[in-house]
Amino acid sequence: MIGLYTAAEVRAAEEPVLAATPEGTLMQRAATGLATTCLGLLGRAHGTRVTVLAGAGNNGGDALFAGAHLARRGARVTAVLLDPQRVHAAGLAALRAAGGRVTAPDGPTGLERADLVLDGIVGIGGRGGLRPPAAALVERAATGPGLMVAVDVPSGVDADTGAVPGAAFPAQHTVTFGALKTGLVVGEGRGYAGRVHLVDIGLDLPPAGAHRLTDADVADRIRLPHAGDDKYTQGVVGIVAGSSTYPGAAVLCTGAALRARPGLVRYAGTAAPGVRAAWPEVIVTEGRPSDAGRVQAWVVGPGMGTDDDARSVLAEVLATDLPVLVDADALTTAAQEPDLVRQRRAPTVLTPHDREYARFGQEVGHDRVGAARRLAADLGAVVLLKGDATVVAAPDGTAYVNGTGTPWLATAGTGDVLSGLTGALLATGLPAAEAAAVGAHVHGLAGQLAAEEGPLIAGDLVRALPATLARLRRAPADRLGHSGA
Repeated sequence: MIGLYTAAEVRAAEEPVLAATPEGTLMQRAATGLATTCLGLLGRAHGTRVTVLAGAGNNGGDALFAGAHLARRGARVTAVLLDPQRVHAAGLAALRAAGGRVTAPDGPTGLERADLVLDGIVGIGGRGGLRPPAAALVERAATGPGLMVAVDVPSGVDADTGAVPGAAFPAQHTVTFGALKTGLVVGEGRGYAGRVHLVDIGLDLPPAGAHRLTDADVADRIRLPHAGDDKYTQGVVGIVAGSSTYPGAAVLCTGAALRARPGLVRYAGTAAPGVRAAWPEVIVTEGRPSDAGRVQAWVVGPGMGTDDDARSVLAEVLATDLPVLVDADALTTAAQEPDLVRQRRAPTVLTPHDREYARFGQEVGHDRVGAARRLAADLGAVVLLKGDATVVAAPDGTAYVNGTGTPWLATAGTGDVLSGLTGALLATGLPAAEAAAVGAHVHGLAGQLAAEEGPLIAGDLVRALPATLARLRRAPADRLGHSGA
């Protein structure tokens, strides 16, 4: 697993290293790693044009020292000083000694011809959007030909939350130091960070409170059948979904559960004819959940409706001592009667998107990890907050930020697939937070795989699940959890 850290946690880890090493050691490690990564991206240094946008403080210093490294390799480096009175003096001296040029924001910046633009405007302590002079430079850089590379975190992005309250640097690559910052993988920050490269600068990091799963982590948590297994030993999941009005939700949810390959899937509900026709492998009843037979986890809610009968069914499922995933219509009912969830002792997983989250009486806001943790602590349930970077939070504060997915997943029915898939994982005995995080990862990877063939619909995800699970076993992810789909 990849640990995700806040700015304060990184600074605390830096303090003992700063105390034990000569002054400037950490900055030199960061700058060397930054320059090495940039050389890899450019392919060469000699003759390339590099513009360094240098703000005040250490972030500007990292960028200036990296610019000096590149200049010594033959690059033509121009540093644009946004605050000359507060520029990092040693970094500026190193750049000048290496033959780099220095200019003001209204001078010849070289942005229109740069091969590489380094964003050293604001570091991990920055808050709020970029100020107008910096924002104007970034806008010019974004319209030019240069590769956009952020130093540690894109300026204008909150390193802790990923919030982007104003203008920000739209990086194609971010070279971050010491630890992966949460704001690079969640919220709007994920879109501004581009591909993230982690440079080891020798920090002794504490255990992380939030994580990102890799393909290898996910593969390790998916139970494979053994020679002595039968259909009852591999997990039995019960699905209560759909209705005569919305039978598709039941078909998609049940199909996803099947394709995740538990030992058995049972269905109970009024969409029984459609489920029976689509999936003859499912044990189907048109009665209540109690009529379905023994299961090891329940999924309840997709397309089920919110009338009195649906409320009764939800209460019946939540009254069991089994893990339960609550989605869609059942979330609306649960928001109206939250004690149905709070009074449970068995694991519960709630899967809201932002509008469903708001039904519980609060807004998601800019801090998606914090929002998921708040609701999880309030209800005593695992919260899977769906979005561009889905967040999973447990009542104890443990959190996961998903690293897979595609914008093509924003279409009707894909949430039903996620619910069936995650419910099947719950039935195999995975702890609830891990089941939710693994389900989100597999779901996103299936979306990436399906989207390779063009625009996807929810049914494509169900069909892509076997190939996705096979790919997970064959191709572990890289060290930052980027999937190989």
